[in-house]
Order: sequence, then C-alpha cells, then structure tokens
Amino acid sequence: MPVIFRQDGFRFFFYSNEGSPLEPIHVHVRKGEGDAKFWLSPVSLAASDGFDARTLRQLEKIVQDRATFIERAWHEHFG
Repeated sequence: MPVIFRQDGFRFFFYSNEGSPLEPIHVHVRKGEGDAKFWLSPVSLAASDGFDARTLRQLEKIVQDRATFIERAWHEHFG
C-alpha cells in the first residue's frame, strides 16, 4: 500500500493490487475510521464510508489540487 502523501492527518495511497484489469487512475484516502476513493479524470468521488459531506468536499479539493502529482505517482508505481 504505497502512501503517496499525507495532509491534515489524511493518508493518500494506492493499493498495490488494484484489480485485473487495472482500474482507471484513482486514489484512496483514509483517516481514523473514514475511507474514500476518488477517480482522477475527472476528479470525482467513487466511494466513501465514514466521512461527512464537508470532509468529502475538502478531500476532493485536495485531490484536485494534487491531481498531477497523484497521476505521476500512479504511473511510477504501476508503470
């Protein structure tokens, strides 16, 4: 589970086994009991559990702001 970055106590990461065939570029986010998954193109919420709407908006903004960095990390990890 490579961690891409941490921000405001949230961990942004990929699972090393993201399915076969590989799913489109996305990032997982976890903090405490909360978990979310965001697609990158376009940035949108794929799934969530344990985060309120305000937190999800905050996370979507972070993913949007760091989308290029996340995409680069995805290609470095998955080839």
